[in-house]
Amino acid sequence: MKGSSPPETPRELGYRMPAEWEPHEATWIAWPHNPEDWPGKFQPIPWVYAEIVGQLAQVEDVHILVDDAASETRARGILKRTGANLTRIYFHPWPTDRVWTRDSGPIFVRKGVPRGAKPGKDTVAVTNWKFNAWAKYSDWHLDDKIPQRVAKLLGLPQWTPVVHTAAGPRRVVLEGGSIDVNGAGTLITTEECLLSEVQQRNPGVSREQLERVFHDYLGIDQVLWMNRGIAGDDTHGHVDDITRFAGPNTIVTAVEPNRKDENHLPLAENLDRLKSARNLRGKPFVIIELPMPPPIVFQGQRLPASYANFYIANGLVLVPTMNRSTDRTALNILADAFPSHEVVGIYCGDLIWGLGALHCMTQQQPKAATPTKP
Repeated sequence: MKGSSPPETPRELGYRMPAEWEPHEATWIAWPHNPEDWPGKFQPIPWVYAEIVGQLAQVEDVHILVDDAASETRARGILKRTGANLTRIYFHPWPTDRVWTRDSGPIFVRKGVPRGAKPGKDTVAVTNWKFNAWAKYSDWHLDDKIPQRVAKLLGLPQWTPVVHTAAGPRRVVLEGGSIDVNGAGTLITTEECLLSEVQQRNPGVSREQLERVFHDYLGIDQVLWMNRGIAGDDTHGHVDDITRFAGPNTIVTAVEPNRKDENHLPLAENLDRLKSARNLRGKPFVIIELPMPPPIVFQGQRLPASYANFYIANGLVLVPTMNRSTDRTALNILADAFPSHEVVGIYCGDLIWGLGALHCMTQQQPKAATPTKP
């Protein structure tokens, strides 16, 4: 039955989590609505969103979650004024607690189609992980409903990952920003986010159990564990601020050359781990170093500004920029890393006050697989 949990795991049925650069059907976001998410800086945020949506709607469909009809009317007005292609934008009146769809939205998986078979909707499915607001905030119940709503709307199979602990079966907590995959069986994450007792997502669940869950539900054969994330990260160690795949064997990772900066040592250790890592064929990865911007501080708070929080769409890479001297260097590095994509900078100096950027606010829906060629 569509929207239900089949008895087999996604892995057993041939599903895997595709890489972000694989073809998209659409991008999912939630329209900003809570001024408290950007205290004192909310006014420009919808316009930043409009710029992002306008870029995305040039290359793929965009699904936008809005609180109600009035919110949709406001969003449509802003998007129309900025020239966005409204024919590729779809609104859904689903109230949300926050707008970080990367973490609360569905994590899609996809399976191939044998030669001669007809592709169907079930080549794409939803994994519905529990979202609990980074084990930090109490208002998460609306956001936790998003994956199930998406699966029902699209008529897709759905799995709810569960792990067995001493206290009994437990629905697994996982945010999309805490992982990155190469689409070929390897996943990157951090110990700080998934194994620490601070903001602990899954008490009583071991590293080995998490790796097994990634294997069963996302088709993962190898997990690369980084140590820590960056300073100012409200999520306590999300990998999408530090280390990202740019190809099946290519990894972009943030570095901080300033030895006095608090990000220097953790990012240097992550770099060392990546240089020592080997892929599933026993070969080293190609490592590309990406500079961090100079520290961005607002109202005395260090913000989690990072160029690694880029989003890969169809033929397009959107990169957060900060009006800093390192912007151009970062854009050039990512343009070389994604030679078949257009790399576009989006100013995120205001957006980052919400403690998230481009990758945090987006979630990709992969295009259904087509039959393999003879």
